[in-house]
Amino acid sequence: MNFASDNVVGASAPILEAIVRHNGGAMPAYGADPLTLGLTPRFRTLFDHSDLAVFPVATGTAANALALSVMVPPFGLCVCHEEAHVMEDECGAPEFYTHGAKLHGLPGAGGKIATETLDTFLSGLTRHVKQMPPRALTLSQLTESGQAYTVEEISGLSRIAQDHGLAVHMDGARFANALQALGCSPAEMTWRAGIDILSFGASKNGALAAEAIVVFRPELAETLEFRRKRAGHILSKGRFLAAQLDAYLTDDHWLANAAHANRMAARLAAGLSEISGVRLAWPVQGNELFPILPVRLDAALRRGGAVYYDWTSRSLPAGERLREGERMIRLITAFSTSEAEVEEFLELARRIHG
Repeated sequence: MNFASDNVVGASAPILEAIVRHNGGAMPAYGADPLTLGLTPRFRTLFDHSDLAVFPVATGTAANALALSVMVPPFGLCVCHEEAHVMEDECGAPEFYTHGAKLHGLPGAGGKIATETLDTFLSGLTRHVKQMPPRALTLSQLTESGQAYTVEEISGLSRIAQDHGLAVHMDGARFANALQALGCSPAEMTWRAGIDILSFGASKNGALAAEAIVVFRPELAETLEFRRKRAGHILSKGRFLAAQLDAYLTDDHWLANAAHANRMAARLAAGLSEISGVRLAWPVQGNELFPILPVRLDAALRRGGAVYYDWTSRSLPAGERLREGERMIRLITAFSTSEAEVEEFLELARRIHG
């Protein structure tokens, strides 16, 4: 019953099999192998975009930080949600790779930035040499509260950003989960809605260690290959990154993995909602849920073998707050979460507090 995260489980069988299958023999190094070269047409078809560029990397931190480095100069400002992963969980990597640019976090319920909030902030900035000029907006999809920006919300935020001269980045660590939740196409959720660069996540959804920086504006891709090499993120045996991404996309494996994880989260949410004294901080839209439950139930679940994280958030819905004797936790399901695990957790909760 481990619901700590979707990166605590192993890799999926098709991805491991692909690594083994492409292990034999010699291939050109540093991304010159046929598998890596084949990713560009693969992603262009997937996103219905004839000019996009793809840069595989091993971690989401590298994907986000390198993407922002081509959008924001050292004297620039990157706008994000105040609880965004790039803001709180990447040890200053975006600031490091941009050589000193600053992140500015905005508030918003459910980890989302509202269009009005963004417009008010950008319109209120002074145009003075003392003020770091805003150069990029980054959106987390899903958010740190498990919420999905709708296509309309992405489009609205992108328009405001563009009106103020900002490029737009999407942190898609759980891109597939959001896509399944919204039922739209990859193109609709990205470049057609105004996204300039996407960090396309795979590691949380079945890959061993593979992400892709997907650049929809060719001019933003011009220096990225050099930045990636200088940062130490071009693997000499790049075929193993490409093998993972190739298997991830084959036969919609990535979508099937995300759909399963989302279903398990929905099942957990439905079962917990039936237990007295338990409520959800936000609706479940992907593979994350945030129950608020009695401290006594939390302690008993942990004693019973359940693994998950405590959670705090400044972006609770208006009027929602923790009451005395309550605790908020985070549960995350993965492509490999079984129905048996979910039912064991729910049965334990029912016995304790049903």
